[in-house]
Amino acid sequence: MAMFKRIRDITAASVNDILDKAEDPVKMINQFLRDMEEDIAEAEVAVAKQIAIEKRFKEQRDEATVLVQKRADQAQKALEMGNEDLARRALQDKHEQQDRLTTFSAEYDKAKVLADDLRTKLEQMKDELLKMKGRREMLVARADAAKVQKQINHAMGGFGTDSASRGFARMEEKVNQMEAEAEASNELRSPSHSLDEEFKQFDSGVENELAALKAKLAQKSQQE
Repeated sequence: MAMFKRIRDITAASVNDILDKAEDPVKMINQFLRDMEEDIAEAEVAVAKQIAIEKRFKEQRDEATVLVQKRADQAQKALEMGNEDLARRALQDKHEQQDRLTTFSAEYDKAKVLADDLRTKLEQMKDELLKMKGRREMLVARADAAKVQKQINHAMGGFGTDSASRGFARMEEKVNQMEAEAEASNELRSPSHSLDEEFKQFDSGVENELAALKAKLAQKSQQE
């Protein structure tokens, strides 16, 4: 059946080859699983139909078996009653039922073999689906890890570059400029000395120096 060939082709393919061709591995894996589930659903319908055929042939075989025995018993009873013609007709029908029994038995055997084979394949498909779902979890985790690593590598690629270093130095220079401007602004806001105070300080210094010179000359005159 086409569905069984399809599932065999999918499960036989290398997962790595599939991932190489897929733009998004996770989406592709999910699609494969959906395809497998659809195949299994179709297979279940086919198996159910085959089982129904098997059961029907079995019923017909069993009915023919009962009739063969029944006609044999009737033929014997007819002879015991002295009715040879009735016995003859019973035996003729027995032969017909025997032919039907042979046919139905052969058909039942073939239907049962096919039904058993389909049951086995259906179970294999279900087992394979379970395995693939388990592998899906592993592959999804690996794909997520690869995406995270790629993102980190991309971020690290621009980390600490010359451009960032130049930008950092430029901002540092700007901060230094801001600090210098703040300091200058603070000096401008400080109260200044008045002109009179400055002359007072100057005069005070001169008078002190003049007094010191006078004292020095007076001391010299006394020594002479």
